[in-house]
Amino acid sequence: MPKSRIRRRSVFTPPTSDQAKAARIGSPRWLVPLMVGCFVVGLLWVVVYYVTQADYPIGSIGLWNMAIGFGFIIIGFGLSTRWK
Repeated sequence: MPKSRIRRRSVFTPPTSDQAKAARIGSPRWLVPLMVGCFVVGLLWVVVYYVTQADYPIGSIGLWNMAIGFGFIIIGFGLSTRWK
């Protein structure tokens, strides 16, 4: 019976720096400005609602103004959990 041919593997060469791009560690650039913006907008919304005695930002929806302001703040907290 004939002997099988031995297959030779090519030597491993690591990819050059152009080929292998390192994964970016950390949060995206837009995350922190959006997070701080949500905090500020929510806080200002609630403060304006209290200072103007429910006339502004939207006078016709009443206490829903509080829900909108706290909604922005909750979104800011949600974004802060992704910040690295």
